Amino acid sequence: MQTVIGFSAILTQVNENRSIDFLDFKTARAIENMQDLSIQKNYEFQIKTSLKDRYELQISPQTKFYRTENIWIDAEYYFYGVLKDAGGKNKANIHLDTEEYGYLAIETCEVFLKELEENLLYKSIAIRAIGKQNLQTGEMDTKSLKLVELINYNPKFDVTYLNKLIIKAKKNWEGIDPDEWINSLRGGYKA
Repeated sequence: MQTVIGFSAILTQVNENRSIDFLDFKTARAIENMQDLSIQKNYEFQIKTSLKDRYELQISPQTKFYRTENIWIDAEYYFYGVLKDAGGKNKANIHLDTEEYGYLAIETCEVFLKELEENLLYKSIAIRAIGKQNLQTGEMDTKSLKLVELINYNPKFDVTYLNKLIIKAKKNWEGIDPDEWINSLRGGYKA
């Protein structure tokens, strides 16, 4: 019942505002897809809940349920995960299984995949990609991701390497009180 009440509130808000900019990315994209289908096929959709007819959203070729375009900006991302699939019949892409973002499809080109000397399937890799990010919410548009570069990535923890970096950095930190330094960065703000 809680889900139905929540969805009814969303329908009411979209109806009152005649806007979907406040919705989370996946919900807004679903409504945009219905709007596109409505225009293409001359369909009318009526979305309602079991509560009452007043909680209804109508999407027709005359409505314009699209997000404001200027809130999406170009962004650069770094992803770490296991390469699960590469290729595609009409559109070449790679599929990366990540802990943080789940399963991502990242657009690439067929030529790039042909020129790979090593089979990277089922190996841990890092990927640098570009895509769209919502300026207000920080959400990523996973459908806009394009490969920029594959990065050699070895997720193995190396305690010897870490200790060497600590010894190397110690010289630069001599005579600096870490607490004072952090407080100066915070501008006097204490956590």
